[in-house]
Amino acid sequence: MKKLIIIILLFTAVYSALAQNEYEQILQQIETNSATLNALRLETEAKKLNNRTGIYLSNPEVEFNYLWGKPSETGTRKDISIKQSFDFPAVYINKNKISKLENSNVELEYKSERINLLLSAKQTCIQLTYYRLLAKEYKTRLQNAKDIAVAYQIKLDKGEANAIENNKAQLYLHSVENEIKNIETEQNSLLSELTQLNGGKEILFSVDTFAIKQLPLNFEQWYAQAEAKNPLLQYIKAQIEINNRQVALNKSLTLPKFTAGYMREQVTGQRFEGISIGISIPLWENRNRVKQAKMQTKASTATFEDKRIQFYNSLQNLYAKAVNLQQVVEKYQKSLSEYNNERLLKKALDAGEISLLDYLLESQYYYELFTRMLESGRDFELATAQLNAVEL
Repeated sequence: MKKLIIIILLFTAVYSALAQNEYEQILQQIETNSATLNALRLETEAKKLNNRTGIYLSNPEVEFNYLWGKPSETGTRKDISIKQSFDFPAVYINKNKISKLENSNVELEYKSERINLLLSAKQTCIQLTYYRLLAKEYKTRLQNAKDIAVAYQIKLDKGEANAIENNKAQLYLHSVENEIKNIETEQNSLLSELTQLNGGKEILFSVDTFAIKQLPLNFEQWYAQAEAKNPLLQYIKAQIEINNRQVALNKSLTLPKFTAGYMREQVTGQRFEGISIGISIPLWENRNRVKQAKMQTKASTATFEDKRIQFYNSLQNLYAKAVNLQQVVEKYQKSLSEYNNERLLKKALDAGEISLLDYLLESQYYYELFTRMLESGRDFELATAQLNAVEL
């Protein structure tokens, strides 16, 4: 018996690893073929280019004037000027650093959307695996129901059973057939969802066991790693740094702006040329910008702390739920292996020791327990998938 249990556990581990590997292959297909991710990638590149605009020197100004004199004997006047305005170097340094940080955040936005899409795909795979396992169980029930229906029809023809018992057998067969149709409908719907996520390309899905992943033994240590990988928290952290840089930028914008250039003036018989220098004193334009940036930094810091607490509590609740579901699945498995009376009931029914009604009622206990085990296994997989979403 111990050797048998060990063999079963080994086969379970092997099939779970294969299921996990097939999930990964499906997610890789979806990441490659997803029209949504492709559009997001193009949008990300556009945003990154936009963030790199407006960080250089302003455009130079070229001006030409042609003036007629009065009286006409005065002649004409021609002016040419070329000007370039510029800020203090600190302005361009801060703009460049802010641009790089914003581009990093754009990548984090894409990463977050990518994780959400792949998590949705994995959850769909888990749901599909659940219905495939349920379908496999119902195939066994269907064959059993057919055998019973045939047997009672023969008994009815021989006068060994009455019409009520035969009707029960036929109704039981029809109920199982209807359940199988419902399961097939759910499977087709989930396969359609995967096809949609895969850019319209069909996915061949053959997983019929759950891809069990070991829960972390120490939640706090595992959480520290998950927090560091969470794109939303990384985004807010970077936003705080952007706001700090914005404070420095706005301070540098309060410094004067300069203009330097060349100017030439030509009138009849005379010509003047030389350099021109100007200064713009920002007395009113940038008022309250520094205060606003500092307040934005405080807001981002408060947001980060709020999101961090939410993330921690969410994962802690998921972890507790997953631990509980894992224990529930193990209990169901133990009960089904130790107290399964399905074969005994079938023998008793065939031998006429129990009625069809008794058989159906007793079998229902086993079927309900098996279905609940599958549901608990599915919910455990959904919880662990969400727990490990940052690894996608």
